[in-house]
Amino acid sequence: MSSAMTMPSMSTYAILGCGSVGYAVAEDLTAEGKQVLIVDHDEGRVEALRDQDLNAETGDITEDGIAEAVADRDVVLVLSTDVEANQRAVERVREVGGEQFLVARASDPVTADELREAGADVVVNPAEVIAASALRALETGELEYKAGQLAAVVEDADECMAILTRDNPGPDSIASAVALRAIGGALDVEADILYDGEIGHREDRAFVNLIGVELLSRAEVEFEAYDTVALIDRPSTMERTVGRPVDVLIDHHDPEEAYEAEFVDVRANVSATSTVLTKYVQEFDLSLDETVATALLYGIRAETLDFRRDTTPADLTAASYLYPFADHDTLEQVESPSMSPETLDVLAEAIRNRDVKGSHLVSNAGFIRDRDALAQAAQHLLNLEGITTTAVFAIDNDAISLAARSKDIRLNIRNVLDEAFGEQAEPVGHATDADVSIPLGIFTGIETSEDNRETLLGLAEEAVRRKLFAAMGVNGDSGD
Repeated sequence: MSSAMTMPSMSTYAILGCGSVGYAVAEDLTAEGKQVLIVDHDEGRVEALRDQDLNAETGDITEDGIAEAVADRDVVLVLSTDVEANQRAVERVREVGGEQFLVARASDPVTADELREAGADVVVNPAEVIAASALRALETGELEYKAGQLAAVVEDADECMAILTRDNPGPDSIASAVALRAIGGALDVEADILYDGEIGHREDRAFVNLIGVELLSRAEVEFEAYDTVALIDRPSTMERTVGRPVDVLIDHHDPEEAYEAEFVDVRANVSATSTVLTKYVQEFDLSLDETVATALLYGIRAETLDFRRDTTPADLTAASYLYPFADHDTLEQVESPSMSPETLDVLAEAIRNRDVKGSHLVSNAGFIRDRDALAQAAQHLLNLEGITTTAVFAIDNDAISLAARSKDIRLNIRNVLDEAFGEQAEPVGHATDADVSIPLGIFTGIETSEDNRETLLGLAEEAVRRKLFAAMGVNGDSGD
C-alpha cells in the first residue's frame, strides 16, 4: 500500500465509475477548474457525460489496462456502485506501482477494510456521509425549533424571571444561569439568579467574584414575586422544594424523577449544561459578552475536569467557540487559587492521619470551618506516589463532611460513597470526585454538642474508615 502523498496545487484527477456520486464529484472538480478524466463501462453514460462537456472515456475499471489509463493522474477516485469492481480497480493501480492518491467507495465497514488492505488511502461510504449530513441538519433544525420555544416561554414573563440553580451551585450551574440571563436580556426580559444552600468551594466563590455576577439566596428574596421560573442544572424539577410550577428546565443530567415544565431540554449526551447553553447563545446569535463567554468556558472545563472526564465532541466544539471571547487572565486566577492557612492546616492534618491500603488513602482531618479545604486536601493527596484514590473527612458543625477524589478508571468514587453512606446521606458529584455530608450522631447514637465533639469524632472515625475501605473493595492491613 502506498502512503498518503502531498498533492501538488494543480492536481489532476481520474474518476473510475461514474454513478450519481462520481458525477457530483466530477461536476464540483470541473467547476473549480480541475482536470478530470472519467472512466465508466456504460457507453450511454459516457456519451451523456461528453454532452455536458466532461472528459469521459469508456473502459472497464477492473481490467489491467486501467492502471495505464490513469497513470498520469495525481488523484484517482474509485466511485463505482459495484464495490467488488472498486476493489479490483484499486488492486490494478497498486499492482503496477501506481503512486497516486487513491480514494475508494465502500458500502460497509467490511468492504472498507478490504479496500484499505488493497491500497486505498481514503475510503468513503456514501451512506455514512448522507447519514452524518442528515443528523447535522436535524440537529440544526431541532435547535432552531427549541430556541423558538425557549424564546416564547421567556418572553411570556410579565415582571421578572427567576433562574434557580442547583443547590450549593458549582461553576457549570452558575455559568449556565449567567448565559440564560443573557438570553433573557436579549429578549428584553429581566432575570435574577437564585440559589439554595451556599457557594461553598473557594474556587466557586472566586469565580463569582471575579466575573462580577450577582447571585441571590432564595431565602432572602420574595420568590413568589417572580412570574417565570427556570431551573438550571438540576436533575429534576423538584417541585416539592421549588413549591410552584416550573416554566423552563435545562440540564445535562438524566432526570431522577418525573418532571414537567413548559420548556424542557435535558441532554444526557453532553457533559455540561454550559455546553447546552452555549448552543443556545449561538442560535440566538448573541453578541457574546466576555463575562458570559468566560463563565461558560469555565463551566465546561470544571465539569469535564479540563476535558479529562467524560468529554464529548459537543463539549469540545462549544469550548472552541467560546475560547476567543473569554478572559483568560480571569480563568487563570479562578483555576489557580491561593491556599488559605486553614487549607494548609487541614492538608497537614490529613497527611499525618493518612491510612493507606494499596493505592487507596483515607484520612481524618479533625475539625474544619471551610469544607472547601477538604476538597483541596483530597486533590493534593492524590498527587502522592502510588495513590489513585483519596478520601478526607472531618467534623463540620454537627456533621462529618467528606471529600473523595479518584483517578482510577475502574472506580466510580460517587458510587463508592453511595455504597458506604447512601443509607445515611446522599453523595453528590461524579465518578472522579464526590462529596458527602453525614449526620455525626448516626455513627455514635449520641447527640452532638460542643463539649463532646472530640469523643464523637473518635467514635465515628473507625466506622468511616472501615465503610470507605470496604466500599472500595480494599482488604488487608495499612500499607503506608
